[in-house]
Amino acid sequence: MSAAAAAALAVALLVAPGASSAGARLTTSSAPAAPEHRRPVAAPDPLAGAGSYDLFAACLRAGLSVPATAGAVAERAPQPLAGALRRAANLLALGAEPDAAWREADVHPDTEILGRAARRSARSGTAMADAMAALAAGQRAEVEDRGAAAAERAGVLISGPLGLCFLPAFLCLGIAPVVIGLATRVLGQGLL
Repeated sequence: MSAAAAAALAVALLVAPGASSAGARLTTSSAPAAPEHRRPVAAPDPLAGAGSYDLFAACLRAGLSVPATAGAVAERAPQPLAGALRRAANLLALGAEPDAAWREADVHPDTEILGRAARRSARSGTAMADAMAALAAGQRAEVEDRGAAAAERAGVLISGPLGLCFLPAFLCLGIAPVVIGLATRVLGQGLL
């Protein structure tokens, strides 16, 4: 078979009906299946809750109602905040009392303060946007405090190994020459 005939046969196989399955069979049968690469699971964002509270405050300040705002923020909020916001939004949209609607937030310790702030705002008539902004600021301060404590703890934990590394060097280069120098002077004068 000539080179031109072989090229024509190859083109015919690729262009002919059903060629895609033949080409697929050729490529899949000759190559081993590649392992599926999995992404590592990212740690939850510690500031996601604060961002959600800021978004809640911004929506309220823009004029959205509390049920509409809670429903919109629940779409991107982290759990358990999203569940509490979604339930409150649904109950408030159905006409439930704020005390009953925000009761779900009391179940989890991370959202308990949200429920208290929302009920207090509903009872007193104060702006809920200010309460949400204060919650966001409080969460940011808490994350900052945890970060500072972790940094201080790391500083304390690293000082032990560093001390063990530098102590022999200090003894050999700082203390030993002084002691040897004093000893040679004292013993040298005592022998004469």
